[in-house]
Amino acid sequence: MITSTQNAKLKLVRSLMGRPKERLEAQAFLAEGVRLVEEALIASWPMRFILYTEGLNERGRELIRKAEVKHIEVEQVSEPLLNSISEIENPQGILAVMNYSSLPIPPHANFILIADQIRDPGNLGTLLRTAAAAGVQAVLLTPETTDAFAPKVLRAGMGAHFRLPIYSLSWEEIRTATKSLKVYLADMHGNPCWQTDFRLPLALIVGGEAEGATQEARTLADLSVCVPMPGKAESLNAGVAGAILMFELVRQRKAG
Repeated sequence: MITSTQNAKLKLVRSLMGRPKERLEAQAFLAEGVRLVEEALIASWPMRFILYTEGLNERGRELIRKAEVKHIEVEQVSEPLLNSISEIENPQGILAVMNYSSLPIPPHANFILIADQIRDPGNLGTLLRTAAAAGVQAVLLTPETTDAFAPKVLRAGMGAHFRLPIYSLSWEEIRTATKSLKVYLADMHGNPCWQTDFRLPLALIVGGEAEGATQEARTLADLSVCVPMPGKAESLNAGVAGAILMFELVRQRKAG
């Protein structure tokens, strides 16, 4: 059992909770909580090790058993010690250190989400979770978008990271990746989404919360689309607007 704050595994966990630079250098990120570790195991995502406490519930203990069958290293940590480094308000007693890995983008993708300078971790995680639910085939992150593998984004994504190809790219790389697609930009002054054809192979850009889409996004876009708001609200946040637009695409394509 790990009981020392100076343990090498705990030092790695602390570093992965910090800046994106630390995660990039380690080529690793954290999945904390029963649900995230469960999703990672289901997806057979490459793991370095799992840490758990004596107070782990039965669902979590089943995950430990499954990890041992898969020959994943597991180690118990004193409960006060693991709780002291957790970022969760009510720690569940389990976390895993995951290797960075990228799922491949389908060769003929016809539904891509581009997150443009989304800086709020909760909004980015919500967009990723919604994208996974809506059948998005890849998510491309523009420069200045928050790190998709930050702990808060992972928690908000609820396992989406293990089902979606997620890539941080330059604008030149994004142009190349979307050259065969129509590009729609979410913008409050755009064409109403209910009157826009989403059945075409397309990429949808959702811009940042404060300043909206960047000039690079506007240059790339073929068309701007909006969610009509008959009420008096000035705007929707990025997560909500993105969800409505993604599922309008789902609705139209199912309707034929």
